[in-house]
Amino acid sequence: MKKNILICGEKGVGKSTLIRCLLDAADLRQGGFYTKKEFCANQPLHPVYIYSSDLPEARRSRGAENLVGRCDESGCREIYPAVFNTLGVSCLENTTGKQVIVMDELGFMESSSYAFCQAVLKALDGDIPVLAAVKAGCDVEFLLKVRSHPQAEVVQITPENREELYHLLLPVVRGWKVQSTM
Repeated sequence: MKKNILICGEKGVGKSTLIRCLLDAADLRQGGFYTKKEFCANQPLHPVYIYSSDLPEARRSRGAENLVGRCDESGCREIYPAVFNTLGVSCLENTTGKQVIVMDELGFMESSSYAFCQAVLKALDGDIPVLAAVKAGCDVEFLLKVRSHPQAEVVQITPENREELYHLLLPVVRGWKVQSTM
């Protein structure tokens, strides 16, 4: 298996859940980021936020400084590239002492954020393994580069293979901890 693992699948199939389960079981020091869409009742657009992966969920705040866009059920209607290019890049570059870089998740929103896209590709080229969730069905140039990266193994997740993938990938992810102590 290649150094970086990209988990690809449809919306709601369990990409983020698989990543969290693998990282919890492997107990790795992680750098990188998580994104989260907040559903707001009675509002047409739902905000999407980016958070540093080492920030506990209980301490994650929502504000303009980490708002990357607003989406409805059919897709994103507002995207804020500057947040990807500042906070997103910072999350990907502050990896000293980390054993894995998590990117949860990569999609079309960030494709117009040049600095962020370059930071993602640089991380895939780097020495620290990457574990990423990648949206399926988005064939923007940025995601095509990510999915075809020579050091990345693309793993398709479905409802039928989720459990099997966990057992297949766990030894690989645990091996990253051993490698980082050598």
